Amino acid sequence: MALPPKFAGQKLASSAIQPAAVHTLELYLDYVCPFSAKMFKTIYTTPLRQTLTSKYGSSLVTIFRQQIQPWHPSSTLTHEAGVAVLRLAPDKFLDFSTKLFDQQKSFFDVNVVNETRNATYKRLAKIAGEVGVDEEKVYGLLEIGDKPAEDGGLNTGNGVTNDVKVLVKMNRLVGVHVTPTVVFDGVVANEISSSWSVEQWEEWLGKNVAGA
Repeated sequence: MALPPKFAGQKLASSAIQPAAVHTLELYLDYVCPFSAKMFKTIYTTPLRQTLTSKYGSSLVTIFRQQIQPWHPSSTLTHEAGVAVLRLAPDKFLDFSTKLFDQQKSFFDVNVVNETRNATYKRLAKIAGEVGVDEEKVYGLLEIGDKPAEDGGLNTGNGVTNDVKVLVKMNRLVGVHVTPTVVFDGVVANEISSSWSVEQWEEWLGKNVAGA
């Protein structure tokens, strides 16, 4: 599925990409899903990341697709923060995601139930600040006002609501449900597990990308 330019920060890119790339690897991950965290860390925080950009960079595009899981209310809030980072500093999106996955337990249901929505946003903005994104600007995009809109509307949303609607619409077109879900060249790759090691990933890439 195509990636709108405003979400380009979701793409793991190298200087060799991307017009010549013929394969697409899409990773549907949720910030508050433990299994998504395992997959993210294997791909983005190990030597596998360098393998994807250097060895396969000219033939494979890797995309982190943000997948909101609404049964965890904080999932929406965390992904809104990801979208705010994409808006302000797309080159920091993966750094922010790494930090957020490291701290994901602090956004699990039990740890957010007694704080206000804006308080959760402030904690997320602080994480963005830790990777070099303007914390105040991130919070400014996330904050929900407590006054009705000029037309009297009460569901006013925030500065990233419309972008989140686009992300949700795109993911619904694919019909992804569980996280993580991996889509390779437009087809769900059910054989891929969140518990895969770097070596298992490298073997799979060798069969499906290098040999294709």
